[in-house]
Amino acid sequence: MKKLFTTTIGHLRLLAFLEGISLLVLVFIAVPLKYYFNEPSVSKVLGPIHGALFLLFVFNALRTGVEQQWKFKETTWQVLVACFIPFGTFYIDYKILRNLENGK
Repeated sequence: MKKLFTTTIGHLRLLAFLEGISLLVLVFIAVPLKYYFNEPSVSKVLGPIHGALFLLFVFNALRTGVEQQWKFKETTWQVLVACFIPFGTFYIDYKILRNLENGK
């Protein structure tokens, strides 16, 4: 757990988790509130937060790829493509980032 706060891959994993959770809350709570209950305030607040987390994830993925000297065609592009797929950050954390942090 401490690695999430001290390493660059840990920071990226933490951002992946936060971005994924913000998308879950946005899709399953904020959007239904907006369209079914005519309450757009939650999506007005959460939308920009999710957008900021998304951009932070993209920039940190690029930064981590450069710092860790990842081969772009092998790792960096997979991380970047996955963040454009809904809930892809959870998959990338499970398949790639967790193994890289543990040194496998």
